[in-house]
Amino acid sequence: MSLLELQDDRQAPAVMALRVPTFAAVDLGTNNCRLLVARPTKDGFRVTDAFSRVVRLGEGLASSGMLSELAMARTLEALAVCARKMRRRGVTTVRAVATEACRRAANCKEFLERTREATGIRLEIISSAEEAKLALDGCAPLLNPDPPQALVFDIGGGSTELNWLEIGPDGSTTLLGSISVPSGVVTLSERHGAGRKTPTEYQAMVREVMAEFEAFELRHMIAQRVASGFVQMLGTSGTVTTLAGVHLGLERYRRALIDGYMLDFKAITEVSQRLAQMDCSERSQLPCIGLERADLVVAGCVILEAICRLWPVGQVRVADRGLREGILFRLMGGYSVDRPNVAIS
Repeated sequence: MSLLELQDDRQAPAVMALRVPTFAAVDLGTNNCRLLVARPTKDGFRVTDAFSRVVRLGEGLASSGMLSELAMARTLEALAVCARKMRRRGVTTVRAVATEACRRAANCKEFLERTREATGIRLEIISSAEEAKLALDGCAPLLNPDPPQALVFDIGGGSTELNWLEIGPDGSTTLLGSISVPSGVVTLSERHGAGRKTPTEYQAMVREVMAEFEAFELRHMIAQRVASGFVQMLGTSGTVTTLAGVHLGLERYRRALIDGYMLDFKAITEVSQRLAQMDCSERSQLPCIGLERADLVVAGCVILEAICRLWPVGQVRVADRGLREGILFRLMGGYSVDRPNVAIS
C-alpha cells in the first residue's frame, strides 16, 4: 500500500513517526477482521497496537455466492478503524490480506474497490496455500524439535487449513503436504444451524468433516506416525483458544495463559459435548464465548474433534498467533528479526 493512502495533512505525529520502521498486518477473514501493528526488536518484534472485530463478511455467502451489503458495511467500518490505527501509529509498511470469503464471492472485485476508496487499504486476496503458509510462519515458534513431525491446523470462518511438517533438530520446518477444506465455523454453522445438537446430530457433523480430510490421510499415512509417537499437533484459531479458555474456567480471556497451553483431547471432548448440548443463549453466558461466538463455537468444536479423531495425538498446543504474525515476520525479514519472541505492549 502507498503510504500516501494512509496519511493526510492532519497526521503530523504519524509522519514524524515514519523515521522509525513500523509494520502492520491486516487479516480479513470470513468471520473476523484483525490488525497487528509492530516494530522490530533485536530478538523478535513488539506489538504496539492491535484490533479485532467480528464482521461476518461471509454471512450468507454459501447460499448466494455474494457478499451481502450488510456484511460489506460492517467490514468497511472495521477496516476504517484499522486505517485510523495505522495512521496514528505511523505505519511505514503494511500488508492487508483477504481469505476465503473474498476468494469465493462473485462481487469481491467491487468490494476491494470500495475498501480502497473508503479506507485507503489495498486488500490482497491470497490463495488457501499462501494462507496456510503465513499461519504456519506465525505459529512455528511454538513447535518443538521433538517429536520430529507435526500437524498444524487453522480453523477459519470459511475453510480449515492443515499443514503436515517435518521438524529439524534446529527447529527448521519442511512442508510435507497441505490441504484446505471448505468447512469453517461459518460455513458449517450455516449448513447445520447453530442451536442445540443431539449426540447423534453432533457425531454426524464430525463424520462429515472427517470425510473431507480422509484423502489427505491416505496420501500421507499420518495416522501410522501418530501411533508410533512421532507427531505433535498445533492449532491456531478462535476455536482452540476459546475451548482452552472455557476448559480453564477463565472469567475473562487471558492470552498469556492460553498461548502455548497444552490442551488434552479428553478436555476437548468434554467441553465440546457440553457446549453442543447448550443453546446459543446458554453458550453466550460463558465469559470466553459471549454473544459473538455463541452460534459458531460448536461448528469449531466439530472440526476440531474431526481432526483429533483422525489423528489421535492426545494433546494439542494452542497458538494465539498465526496469519498476522506470519505476515509481520515476512515483512520484517530485511531487519534480521528472529522468531521466538513476540512481545505485547
